[in-house]
Amino acid sequence: MVYDSAEAMSSEAAPVHAVQGDLTVRKDLDRIYQECLEHLGGRIDILLNGAGIQYRSPAVSFPEERFRKIMDVNLNSVFLLSQMAAQTMMEQQYGKIINIASMTSFMGSENICAYTASKGAVAMLTKALSNEWMGQGINVDAIAPGYMATELTADIKKTNPRQYEEITNRIPAHRWGKPEDLHGLAIFLATDAAAYISGAVIPVDGGFLGK
Repeated sequence: MVYDSAEAMSSEAAPVHAVQGDLTVRKDLDRIYQECLEHLGGRIDILLNGAGIQYRSPAVSFPEERFRKIMDVNLNSVFLLSQMAAQTMMEQQYGKIINIASMTSFMGSENICAYTASKGAVAMLTKALSNEWMGQGINVDAIAPGYMATELTADIKKTNPRQYEEITNRIPAHRWGKPEDLHGLAIFLATDAAAYISGAVIPVDGGFLGK
């Protein structure tokens, strides 16, 4: 499916290549990065770490294996891929790393302790990497989506309609976000218009955190 999507988006002027692997396996991470580097001709200007998984359970009974897997995908792969990309970017003295954090980077939540822990860590990792790499031409920032209408949240409306209504009522925009609501900020952070922005964790939440 990922290859079909890449083919559908690809054009002669802007070719799109797909590389598939398991982000919880270190050998796969190394292979993924090297294959991407080959497709890009040995240069990488932008890395967007957007993979994420979720699991809902009360913390007292949260399965350890689920917790570890979520941390591997949501946090550890972000660090390892950023580390590999930074080595290339340092040679170029230029690069943009954009991480996908979350509203839960700023606040706790219920029944998603692993996700909350991983996204809180992504926010602080973003700042730590920026402190070390900004002086070498690498901007490191994060986008923190609020409540988004995606596969990770689709079950809330069905299993807990009261919670869904309460959340919607609190969002000043009066709706949940859509993936395309993130496009503008991602494009901005990837360009030289954001050259002096680094270490920022920017919410895209319809105003939720401000209320």
